[in-house]
Amino acid sequence: MIAQSFSLFILFLGFLFTSTQSLRFDLQSGHTKCIAEDIKSNSMTVGNYHVQKHDENIPLPDSHKLTVRVTSSYGNSYHYAEHTESGQFAFTAAESGDYMACFWLSDHNPAITATVDFEWKTGVAAKDWGNVAKKGQIDVMELELKKLLDTVNSIHEEMFYLRDREDEMQELNRATNSKMFWLGFLSLFVCLSVAALQFWHLKTFFERKKLL
Repeated sequence: MIAQSFSLFILFLGFLFTSTQSLRFDLQSGHTKCIAEDIKSNSMTVGNYHVQKHDENIPLPDSHKLTVRVTSSYGNSYHYAEHTESGQFAFTAAESGDYMACFWLSDHNPAITATVDFEWKTGVAAKDWGNVAKKGQIDVMELELKKLLDTVNSIHEEMFYLRDREDEMQELNRATNSKMFWLGFLSLFVCLSVAALQFWHLKTFFERKKLL
């Protein structure tokens, strides 16, 4: 019972530290729709997308086919597909940060709207467990243990990643506070200097007019 409760707790944490986005959105011709996902380095990510058909027996018109690009926050391209109705991308993130999947339709007159289904998985959720079980010829219990082990490793890596991000934010806060301190000091110095110059100018003016 304790082991089962611990397994459920680990799986719950795994859901917190892995990400699955399943979206359906409308895309108008001449417009772009971008979806961002924060992925840490060395994490596996998998995405699937397709344009919905109103009738499966009728081919999708060329005007409804997508152009798709997936890039990192540094501008590196990880996937590009042009004039397609469906596709998939899978890669291991080389750097941490926000990854962007952008979809767009070519301009069309009159304007058209396509419905896109998009699923994006990262971390443990991105692994094909069915394929792992087939290749390794393992039973259900061993597969669950492998899932738990991968979940624990993912949580461990995510904790280090969050700690590094926290250190970066603290360093940024310290740098910002230091800059604000010197900016405030410089502003005070400028204000006092202007006040002193004004006082000196008024004193000189009154002495010249023999008012003092």
